[in-house]
Amino acid sequence: MSVVLRNAQRSVPVRRAPLRRAVCALRAALGASRFDVGLVCAGNALMQRLNGAYRQRPEPTDVLSFPFHQVAAGELPRPRCRGEYNLGDIFLGVEYIHQQCRDAGEDFEGVLVVSAGRAGGRAGAAGQSHSALCSPPAQVTAAHGLCHLLGYRHDTKPAWEQMYRKEAQILEELNRLTGSRLRPLTAGLF
Repeated sequence: MSVVLRNAQRSVPVRRAPLRRAVCALRAALGASRFDVGLVCAGNALMQRLNGAYRQRPEPTDVLSFPFHQVAAGELPRPRCRGEYNLGDIFLGVEYIHQQCRDAGEDFEGVLVVSAGRAGGRAGAAGQSHSALCSPPAQVTAAHGLCHLLGYRHDTKPAWEQMYRKEAQILEELNRLTGSRLRPLTAGLF
């Protein structure tokens, strides 16, 4: 099935094809290739609105996931018709991730799979988020979002451990395919 990628911001130029390929590989590592997934690259304003509306945290963040199905961690959805072969949507806060990379002194062009050239952007708001603890590549953030679409959480230590293991497993597969050395986003969250 498909990965639909939409770039809904202009602050950070994103190379879509490599990001789409990475998400396809991650989806395959989860055993979910037959499911569609939507991926939206968003700026701080949209991420702040969504985070405020759905999590009561009116500040930008790195990733928000909106599952189509409610499933237990580690289970794939059981669609009843063709229209239900959908995992849901992931919103990547690329402007926020860009700022986190700049703050950490990381090479954003290599980290986020952006096109050449300088990308501007305003700083993310203060507050706790995944990327406040590390500056992940978009692929790692997408892996984290995919795990959330499949029921993984990190609100308790056992749930965090389960999600960390799953992220490590699928990123290991992506690392094998790409020669990268990506680590799970949940590495410092609990």
